[in-house]
Order: sequence, then structure tokens, then C-alpha cells
Amino acid sequence: VQLQASGGGLVQAGDSLRLSCAASGRTSSIYAVGWFRQAPGKEREFVSYIRWRNGITYYADSVKGRFTISRDNAKNTVYLQIDSLKPEDTAVYYCAAGLIVRVELRSPDSYDYWGQGTQVTVSS
Repeated sequence: VQLQASGGGLVQAGDSLRLSCAASGRTSSIYAVGWFRQAPGKEREFVSYIRWRNGITYYADSVKGRFTISRDNAKNTVYLQIDSLKPEDTAVYYCAAGLIVRVELRSPDSYDYWGQGTQVTVSS
């Protein structure tokens, strides 16, 4: 499975962005796709995941109400809509795909393939 993340950019606080994660290869084997982010000097942080087949979603408390994850199975693409951006959202955002059914999808260890990341920078 190959993942291509895109959609990041330099925006102002309060703006919106939609990140995309396009999957290719053995997409029929995907169990879940997650989004993580990593700010400079900080550890990689879980943001959200979506289960590929049934669309069940989950969000970190820090992003609930502002982030929306969705998928388009026909396009093999997962989206992360980010509204009301804040400077603290500044980070490299990574998407990841897990192929095996795992209970703890908030952990980076539950994912088998990673995209290259897309930079989101929010100015105040």
C-alpha cells in the first residue's frame, strides 16, 4: 500500500483546510486509515482514524468539533477537514494505513504504511 498525503499549506488562524490521503496498491486490504501530526520538538500525536469498510470514526479530544475525517472508497482517498485552525495545529500531518484488525488504533504502532506527510502552518 502506498499513501500520498496532500493539502497542507500556510494559512491564518480561523481558516480551513482539507487534507487528502490517496491510497494505492492493496487498498482492499486496508482496515483503517489514521491521521497523526507532529509538531517541531514534539512526539507524533494521534488525530483521528476511520475504519475503511464501515466508516466508523474516532477523534482525539483535542480536535473534536473542528476536525472531520471522511473517506471516498471509490477514489481510495481519506480526507481530513480542519476548520477553525489554530496556531497550535501547526505540524506535519501524516496519514497511515493499517491492514490488520487492531483494538488500539490511536497508536502509531497499529499502522503498517505511512504517507510522506504534509505541512500545515497556521499563523496568528
